[in-house]
Formats: sequence, C-alpha cells, structure tokens
Amino acid sequence: MHHSLSLKQQNLHGSFSSSYKPILTVDSGDSITLKTLDIEWGYSTSKNEEYRIYSSREQEEKPQHPMIGPIAIKGAKPGMVLEVKLNDIVPGWYGRNWAGGMANWQNNAIGIANTDRIQLDWELDSEKMIGSTSIHSKSFHVALQPFMGVLGVAPKEAGVHSTSPPRYCGGNIDCKEIVKGSSLFLPISVEDALFSIGDGHALQGDGEISGTAIECPMDHVDITLVVREDLQLTYPRAKTPTGWITFGFDEDLNKATEIALADMISLMTQLYSISRTEATALASVTVDLRITQIVNRVKGVHAILNDGVIR
Repeated sequence: MHHSLSLKQQNLHGSFSSSYKPILTVDSGDSITLKTLDIEWGYSTSKNEEYRIYSSREQEEKPQHPMIGPIAIKGAKPGMVLEVKLNDIVPGWYGRNWAGGMANWQNNAIGIANTDRIQLDWELDSEKMIGSTSIHSKSFHVALQPFMGVLGVAPKEAGVHSTSPPRYCGGNIDCKEIVKGSSLFLPISVEDALFSIGDGHALQGDGEISGTAIECPMDHVDITLVVREDLQLTYPRAKTPTGWITFGFDEDLNKATEIALADMISLMTQLYSISRTEATALASVTVDLRITQIVNRVKGVHAILNDGVIR
C-alpha cells in the first residue's frame, strides 16, 4: 500500500521519544510519499508562493530538526531491523547555508569564530540538479546530490531526546552517500519502531564543516519501510547504489572510527565467509574511511566498501 503524508502541525515534531504517538501505522513493505520542511521550519512551493512557518505538535521548548513522524510499522519489535528504502528524493526550489559567528572548536581552528555569521542563499534546479548562489556578485554553481540528514527510529531510553547527535538507532546521521536508490538499515529498539524523517540537504561535503549543508525543503520524498527479521544489527548500515557503508558515532573521533571499522570488518566476514583478520587485510586495500560530520556534538565516521572493488 502507498500512503501520503501532508505538511501540517499534527505530522511534525522536533525531538525523539518512544512515548510519542504515531501519526501513521503501516504494514511492512508499505511505501509513503511526503514533503519535508527546511531547517528553519519553513516551506515554500515556489518563488511566487508564500513562505510559511510551521511548528511542532509536541510543543518542545526548543524544537530542533523538523521531522515527519513518527510512523509505526506493524510487527516491528526490538532486536529486528528496519530497512528504509529511499525510492525518490526531490529538493525544493531554494536552500540556505551558514558559516561563522559562533565559537565552536572548528570555527576557532579556522579563525572565523568572531566573524559575523553569513548566509548563502541558493536557488535549486531539481530538473538539472544544479544549485546556484552568488558571493560579492560572483556566481557559483554546484551539482546537487540530495539526501535526508535525519532518518531514525525511537531510542529505547525513556524521555525526550535531542535530534542533534546521531545514535545507535540513527537520527541525524548527515551522510551524503545515502541518496536516492539507497537502503538504510536501522536496529529497532522499541515496539513498532517509530520511524521519523527530515532535515533535507541538497548538497554537503564530508564533515559538514560549517555546521550546515545546503539546507532545503524536500518537495517529494518516497520511501518504503520493511521490517527485517533476518538481520541483527547494533548500529546503522547502508547499501547505496555504489556500495556498503557502516557507521560510527562518538564524541571522540577515534572511537567513532573504531565503531565504523569494527562493523565493516563484521560485514566483510559475512559477505565473503572469511575471518576477521582476513577481512582486515582485505579492508586495508579496499575500504575507505571518511568523516561523516564533525559538528553535531557526537562526531560521525563512515566506512565505505564500493561495489566491484573486490571481484
């Protein structure tokens, strides 16, 4: 069955909690079409349409990333895995990103912590997949690679949780590789999974060094949710159009690397029926380690095993 979710307050929230009531309950294998807001909780269909600001139904004191959800999946139980198939992702007509004006470790390192905060306004062409902006009357153009920054199921811990740091159950992963045609696999830790999605990005570099990608609304997102009883995971994994990805999240970048690498070695032992030592030897010549993001308190690292690199 194919469901559709509209942009309205009843469908929006800005935090994670296992106590939130689902806005929709679906069967495993069902698909959902939806739109998402920009990072400032706004949305505009076109240049000529009014820019409307939305709010969270949960009325958090300070709602963070605007998300659609949660969506309950029948039969989903702790210990199972939710496969999120990203069938289509189409960005809206505009986007923004910011830099400077904030004292954090990366701005201090770059030397822009005490500068004024700047905003780049981007015009997005979803047919040509090109984004355009200008700085001091000079035009800049980039090829778009849209993806969803936040994809997560509810954590098992009680209470209300920030959307900012990524977790074992997903959330603000901010991995630019999870594009159209990808599947993200999330370990389920609560009944019905309670999946949420938001934080559209039109383009981002590994690291997300200013703290923002081209933050944009999404005019069209189509996903399929499948409960997988044949998988056992403790951390997210992804299968993209170009390969496998494992993730690690921690305040310590070394520990995040350790988690991503250990899971990649586990994956390779399963894929090729080899020992961990043999998988490590193969990984050393075939796997790329990349910094997903460094700006969400908890840093992210992802390990990539591209299709065809081992034949």
